[in-house]
Amino acid sequence: MKTFRIYQVDAFTRELFKGNPAGVVANADGLTDSQMQAIARELNNAETAFVLSPGAADHDVWIRFFTPTIEVPVCGHATVSAHYVRALEKKLPSCTVIQKTGAGILPVDITRDGEEMTITMTQGEIEISEPLPDTIIDRILSALGLSRDLLAPRCPIEIASTGHSKVMIGIIRKDTLDHLAPDMNELSTISRDIGCNGFFVFTLDSPDPNILTCGRMFAPAIGIHEDPVTGNANGPLGAYLVHHGLLTPSNRPGDTITFQALQGEAMGRPGIIRVMVDTKDKRPVKVRIQGEALVAFQTEITL
Repeated sequence: MKTFRIYQVDAFTRELFKGNPAGVVANADGLTDSQMQAIARELNNAETAFVLSPGAADHDVWIRFFTPTIEVPVCGHATVSAHYVRALEKKLPSCTVIQKTGAGILPVDITRDGEEMTITMTQGEIEISEPLPDTIIDRILSALGLSRDLLAPRCPIEIASTGHSKVMIGIIRKDTLDHLAPDMNELSTISRDIGCNGFFVFTLDSPDPNILTCGRMFAPAIGIHEDPVTGNANGPLGAYLVHHGLLTPSNRPGDTITFQALQGEAMGRPGIIRVMVDTKDKRPVKVRIQGEALVAFQTEITL
């Protein structure tokens, strides 16, 4: 028998019950895969992070991520949550932690300002597909209740990934975004057909000059009808926008483009992600996402 420390953390916010909630099991060594899946199902967050001891000298911590139904390679808001909890428990100063995930071994930066912490996650390799076939696009638009005239003309519907892929769907107006009511069963079917389980609908039609993009993310195929604030959607979105010339760096080598993205309003859980895209020759080469977090509650379970 072992007692496991479990936290509920709100990520990409400093306000309780906003942003994206994640479960964190802070001392997950000894749990079986089936026990991790059962805990994730019981907590019923979009993802739960399981913090494990490193398995080799090339990383400081190993983190696994489970939705209520399956294990996924990596998760943005659960990464922020897990490292926030780990820094709290270990009383870490500002530092860089090397984490092992299903998307690879990558750094996470912790920046302290008194009692406040900001977590910066470097994401995985950038991959952007060719535009999806018209037959698939028509099915996606039908499932989302969209017509082609509502699509942003410079935003082809493609799959983008920095470790966990999402279909990018750019639309013209925020009002359209706010009133989406997708057919979740059909989105699940399309996910199986195209091998991508998330659909990120976004717009550049932001009413706030400090916010570049607003978005909503649907992933019913993995048990997430809608995710409040998604690191693995907004990060790839940054790479996608640079890739298509919608965010243009200067001609200086190594330029980094930074913007803020808003998500979660439709669920009453708004949160803000800062997205940083490193570029070379005006192409995206590395993506980082940044945000804050706070603990909503903590408990223990003995298994």
